[in-house]
Amino acid sequence: MSVPPPFLPYGRQCIDEADIAAVAEVLRGDFLTTGPTVDAFEAAFAAAVDAPFAVACSSGTAGLHLAMMALGVGPSDLVVVPTVTFLASANCAVYVGAQPVFADIDPETGLTTLEAITEAVARAGRDRVKAIVAVHLNGHCVDVAALAAAFPEIPIVEDACHALGATNGGEKVGACTHSAIAMFSTHPVKTVASGEGGVLCTRDPVLDERMRRHRNHGMVRDPARFANREAGFDASGQPNPWYYEMPEPGFNYRLSDIHAALGLSQVSRLAGFVERRRHLRGLYENALGACGPHVRALPTAPGCDPSWHLSVALIDFAGLDVERGTVMRRLRDDGVGTQVHYYPVHRQPFYRETVATPALPGADRYYARCLSLPLFPAMADGDVDHVVSALMRAVGNGGGAV
Repeated sequence: MSVPPPFLPYGRQCIDEADIAAVAEVLRGDFLTTGPTVDAFEAAFAAAVDAPFAVACSSGTAGLHLAMMALGVGPSDLVVVPTVTFLASANCAVYVGAQPVFADIDPETGLTTLEAITEAVARAGRDRVKAIVAVHLNGHCVDVAALAAAFPEIPIVEDACHALGATNGGEKVGACTHSAIAMFSTHPVKTVASGEGGVLCTRDPVLDERMRRHRNHGMVRDPARFANREAGFDASGQPNPWYYEMPEPGFNYRLSDIHAALGLSQVSRLAGFVERRRHLRGLYENALGACGPHVRALPTAPGCDPSWHLSVALIDFAGLDVERGTVMRRLRDDGVGTQVHYYPVHRQPFYRETVATPALPGADRYYARCLSLPLFPAMADGDVDHVVSALMRAVGNGGGAV
């Protein structure tokens, strides 16, 4: 009896013996929570994306929250965010008392556009918009330079969770040439994994300091910044070694040295991870291109060299007369895991009740057709053929002969 091939999830981490050894070394050392390995991870990450500053934190969601706090976004403010994204891209505005304003997307690439952001800013009132969240979906990139030129007074936060290793207009995503902050996730399905974690990059030393302070309860240990001289210093003018102050509350969003050890080891293999993802995605593009008019690979956004966090197929389920859920269940039974990225956030019950949003036809069109297929570096080339063959069986009629 033949043994079925291993189940292929839509994404997964790639851990080797060097990663395991790096974590074990920290476990044998003196620091488990934030220590020298976090510093080393931040330095390596900053170098990898050509940014002067990188701040590690406990998750990508925490990173978005820190970004909003560092930019001073607060009650009565508005934050423009594309609706096709993960919940955290919008929720970060709510965390600081602000409100998201949802923008439409290009129905072909899934990315928001200058035109869509311009419409959302006009709808919100330009003077009330305190940040734009530019989401680099699937591993390719929003034209951040165009947004910065159109809205020079509005800080841009790049939600770059999907785009580590990508370049945009010849510049590395994360270099922050046109944005205030770029936020990355190091969740296991992302290009570089630390278990859980996030990294914020910036070129602004003021934002760097604010994010570091807010990730650790808002604490200040620099004597030059103490407001209470009597409590902070002894009679000789020396700073009291135990003393710290809290100018404003922060959170415990620190990353541990255990997580940072894994992330540091993985960053050293970033180029190889990205190269493999690009190769596999190229195989998908060729294989899906032969599937007929109802199934095709997501097109690449112009000006971007993607890192391909996800391999998305655009499928005309209506034209094939099959429901997406049925296709996903058939694929699962055939050993193939899939996912949908994402249900438009403005349709979520909370935001339907709290944010008035007009029709966003680009988002509706993209959401109706997108399906994320397995993509991770440990996949074999032959796995792509298996996935595409299974997909054709799942949609029926060969994907095109309707």
